[in-house]
Amino acid sequence: MKFITTNFVKCAIKGCQSSTEAFPLKYEDCQLAQEEQEYNPEFIAHMLERLNWPAIIQVAKDLGNESLPPTKPESLDPIMEDDQAVLRDLHTLLLETQIVEGRMICRNCEHVYHIKNSIPNFLLPPHLC
Repeated sequence: MKFITTNFVKCAIKGCQSSTEAFPLKYEDCQLAQEEQEYNPEFIAHMLERLNWPAIIQVAKDLGNESLPPTKPESLDPIMEDDQAVLRDLHTLLLETQIVEGRMICRNCEHVYHIKNSIPNFLLPPHLC
């Protein structure tokens, strides 16, 4: 599961749909791997506008990365040399960082979702659907 995916998933339990604690999920006992991806600075610059930055920071902290700036980088231009380093770092984090194994936990209901072989399992038992 790519790191960027963490910004688009939340608890699937009906009772958590209206809770602000259902996103982002908490990540524990995660095994990470780097998988090289084609670098596309335009994609990163455009995706950055859509990302929930506080959630990115929280998940990065859950995974042991406390180096992100507290505010979202704004107006990054893929052509500008000064912005290239930031875009490259974001590319590495968002697209090349894979969560291979681990647990995602809802901060609201504490339901645990497992990640195995980079695949998150969001299937719920019938009593939680």
